[in-house]
Amino acid sequence: MNLSSLARDAGERGTPVRAALIGAGKFGSMFLSQVPTIAGLDVAVIADLDPDRARAACRAVGWDDARIAATQFTDSGAQAVAADGVDVVIEATGNPLAGIRHARAAIAAGRHVVMVNVEADVLVGPALAAEAREAGVVYSMAYGDQPALVSEMVDWARATGFRVAAAGKGTKYLPAYHSVTPDDVWSHYGLTPEEAARAGMNPQMFNSFLDGTKSAIEMVAIANACGLNVPQNGLAFPPCGVDDLARVLRPRDVGGQLEGPEMVETISSVERDGRPVFRDLRWGVYVVLEAPNAYSAACFHQYGLPVDDTGRFAAMYKPFHLIGMELSVSVLSAALRREPTGTSREMRGTVASVAKRDLKAGEMLDGEGGFTVWGKAQPVAAARDALPVGLAHGVKVTRDIAAGETLKLSDADLAEDAVTELYRSLVAS
Repeated sequence: MNLSSLARDAGERGTPVRAALIGAGKFGSMFLSQVPTIAGLDVAVIADLDPDRARAACRAVGWDDARIAATQFTDSGAQAVAADGVDVVIEATGNPLAGIRHARAAIAAGRHVVMVNVEADVLVGPALAAEAREAGVVYSMAYGDQPALVSEMVDWARATGFRVAAAGKGTKYLPAYHSVTPDDVWSHYGLTPEEAARAGMNPQMFNSFLDGTKSAIEMVAIANACGLNVPQNGLAFPPCGVDDLARVLRPRDVGGQLEGPEMVETISSVERDGRPVFRDLRWGVYVVLEAPNAYSAACFHQYGLPVDDTGRFAAMYKPFHLIGMELSVSVLSAALRREPTGTSREMRGTVASVAKRDLKAGEMLDGEGGFTVWGKAQPVAAARDALPVGLAHGVKVTRDIAAGETLKLSDADLAEDAVTELYRSLVAS
């Protein structure tokens, strides 16, 4: 509980934490909005494909002319990584291949890495974390995003002696969403295409949240960081409010809906008929605890935790998350404590590409949130040959694929580059 004072002291010594931000989109802008009020933290350089857009983002979030003038802007992530005096590189592009390239360059340059780019992390995160450890730097999840927040809750549960029955987040989900494309996404958000365009909202990015892909990516990231299990048949998205977490998110053999213990799962804020769930957790995260003994179980009840009918399972949850506005916690923790706010450790799961519609040989895949595939969370042991959604962008299908079919690595004309080779080695081990 001393992170802000450590940062303030660093600033007073004249050695503030200096960050490089790669990607000034929504997540990056939310982070930038907080920087002027955080003592001991500076953003030295911002990289974006459109530097003028990045400057405009800084002005939009309240930066004054002096701060903008003191910041270097570039269209090159490599230049941002190599900039003098940078302590921490924040990778927030959302492009998995670019993210991996930037992270490896930062680690090689002796910079800490905060990986907002969960798409990159679920592809090869354990390898990047290992490279960082060998180089003596930190490779961290991004605080404010659900994977880091859930990892913190899981760590808290284990550090206090509880077993973890389940962990995850909430979202709005219906099975029909898996086939939604960027052309019809805005109706599900209650917006017109014109309203979304005026707000600068990217339809493919927002569709990835709706069609289940982003939930799969985030749950796999949590599993890989915390050693939790991924459901064999993918996320079930059970409708569930906060009062029912402990009852629903426990193993089936004790009356719950999970196939086993220590599972990741995303819960839905709407019932299957579209009715809203009572006291939903659409914007929040949770962990379900199992008491190690009868005394602990009794304490659950005595102190008002929502419990199941046995009293053995209880839930803790956080109803909201602030996305990029919380990101500085990771940046400061990496630089000042040399500690990640969650980090990928092993390949427990992967995110397999599932055809949204019939695909013809020679057709080009367009990746996460697009028109061709959605991402399904799978245990690595069951999906070693599946095409990960992070590699399903800008590559051609090599055979006809039926709607609903999971694509294999051999079904895409993949470049046998370093990333593909690294992914294959991780899922094979």
